[in-house]
Amino acid sequence: GATVGATAEENDRQAAKVFELRTYTTAPGKLDDLHKRFADHTMKIFARHGMKNIAYWTPDDPKLKANTLVYVLAHKDRQAARKSWDAFVKDPEWKRAFAESRKNGPIVTRVVSQFLNPTDYSPVK
Repeated sequence: GATVGATAEENDRQAAKVFELRTYTTAPGKLDDLHKRFADHTMKIFARHGMKNIAYWTPDDPKLKANTLVYVLAHKDRQAARKSWDAFVKDPEWKRAFAESRKNGPIVTRVVSQFLNPTDYSPVK
């Protein structure tokens, strides 16, 4: 929990105990649709359900940059992550955004999720 008198940065550090690295592979030509869904809907729905948006990237590798999104979320712990994801997939706004974004076919063809714990020497914890 938050420490009384702590700075916002200290509270963020204490709250973020486990990170989730997610890699999405899109169907051909669908990466822009995925970017739009994240920018317009997904990120704020994640935040609503207790997931902290840390960073979003596309690979520099020419073979991956047209169809890959990599991002990191922070969760209090694995149990909190599970609860957040359960609430997220049931969220009415998410259901609408998901359905709307797929009206011309599926966007994401593969999802890889990995939970990561920061090392003692990691600048981000």
